[in-house]
Amino acid sequence: MNALPQNTAWSIDEHQLDPNAGIEEKLRFALRYAVLAPSNHNTQPWHFIVDGDCVTLCADRMRALPVVDPFDRELIISCGAALFNLRVALSRFGLAYAITLFPSPADVDVLAHLRILRDSHCDASLAPLFDAMPRRVTTRETFADEPIPVELQLRLEEAGAAEGADIVCAGNAVIRERLATLIAEADQAQFKDPRFRRELASWIHPKRSQDGMPALSPGMRAVLDLAVPLVGSVIRTFDLGGGMAAAHHTLAAGSPLLLCIATGADDAAAWLAAGQALERVLLTAADEGITASYLNQPIEVAPLRDTLRAALNLDGVPQLLLRIGRGRQAPHSPRRPLAEVVS
Repeated sequence: MNALPQNTAWSIDEHQLDPNAGIEEKLRFALRYAVLAPSNHNTQPWHFIVDGDCVTLCADRMRALPVVDPFDRELIISCGAALFNLRVALSRFGLAYAITLFPSPADVDVLAHLRILRDSHCDASLAPLFDAMPRRVTTRETFADEPIPVELQLRLEEAGAAEGADIVCAGNAVIRERLATLIAEADQAQFKDPRFRRELASWIHPKRSQDGMPALSPGMRAVLDLAVPLVGSVIRTFDLGGGMAAAHHTLAAGSPLLLCIATGADDAAAWLAAGQALERVLLTAADEGITASYLNQPIEVAPLRDTLRAALNLDGVPQLLLRIGRGRQAPHSPRRPLAEVVS
């Protein structure tokens, strides 16, 4: 399991906030929840600037993944997830807000500007998701052979729609098998690329304590069958696509539900919306004891994205592909110190 210093960010308790705290102090405290959002390779590519009763969300392009995410699509999705967490926390603290997306046409790194509204009612619909934020975790192991209730699937679809995204749930075994085959094909393609392997290896290291992936998934360990300290070197050197394809095919086909998040457009605004929809879906699931992990490979390999779209009969553009189910509690990913992501 992760060492305790990696997980202290997840031990946050709302009672640590002084009930008499001012707006700026509440804003800064709410950001401790914002940074619990998920991100590709756990890069945590966000930066927040607090100025009185306002906070600006910026993309940290220094934490980009130029090979797997050449247009920063997943980077902006991650920032959208952090923005949603911030909204949930502020709603719990009784603070209403107004958000302006992309407020600076001259600076594409500025994604959103949030201003506290002092004489308005907060969004009460978000506050019930507050307790799910520290519980949400990515589980890369197999899920229990337990179907996801139709009622919960509808709630997940409604959660995505509330943020402007389309949610498609694939519980049918035939469709899951078709998607699993696509995922395996994408794994093969990615691992053939030495640039992809180098980029992945740079974010996997047993001693990373603030970001990245300090522990490997069971599937990756099964492929390597090596001591963890050798992982980065092995990934950089060898094409492991065959083993990863088989491992991910098994995970996808055996999961009770695959879920795709799609948007009508494929631009920065759509990616930010997809990120907020992602976190609303994940928190809705976590509130029911359900977890998820990502199988975005067919979306990241451009020639397969349209194939995935056709397989799911989507009108929109697929942005994320998740597997959903009930799994064992996994350790949380580490988090960067707040001082590094807030100014």
